[in-house]
Amino acid sequence: MEHDGRTGEPDKRAFRREFLEVRNRLTADDVRVAGRALAERALELPELARGRTVAAYVSVGGEPGTLDLMDALRARGVRVLLPVLLPDNDLDWGEYAGPDSLTRVQHGGRMALFEPSGPRLGPDAVADADVVLLPGLAVDARGMRLGRGGGSYDRVLARLERTGARPLLVVLLYDPEVVARVPAEAHDKPVHAVVTPSGVRRFPEG
Repeated sequence: MEHDGRTGEPDKRAFRREFLEVRNRLTADDVRVAGRALAERALELPELARGRTVAAYVSVGGEPGTLDLMDALRARGVRVLLPVLLPDNDLDWGEYAGPDSLTRVQHGGRMALFEPSGPRLGPDAVADADVVLLPGLAVDARGMRLGRGGGSYDRVLARLERTGARPLLVVLLYDPEVVARVPAEAHDKPVHAVVTPSGVRRFPEG
């Protein structure tokens, strides 16, 4: 998918549909294999390998699997924070204590999410993270991330900026989801790196 955006960028909804259609064709084995490779590649990032606190998320549906990475981080003694979706689409956080600490939560008519069952730490807990792992559908050569459109992580990024926190921002994707250009708006913030099953790519800051 080589979108260059030079002739009036298509809107984000069209891009989301396109990438989601591809993900919907993946098998459970595809997702598991990608997740194992993703965990190995992600730990090549020095900031992630030596991080004390990492904000992650539990993958759902066709998203690249994150459980292998979360367990690898926890085995290294890293504190892993996971999001809890609030009614206004903001995110609270809880600590990951292994697969048994996850609860399946159905949020209205949307996709069910797996969330930590332990104490809630508050939306500002993400500011303690050395690395924030972000879900997405694509990222471009500028580091601009295409999310699902719920706005939850826009709030997280705005909160990090407000608090002066400067974690490494990393999006986890499949290889074909790193593209030339995605539509971006003025409030969108670039990430610092992308991890795919084949490797890590950093983006120039600024």
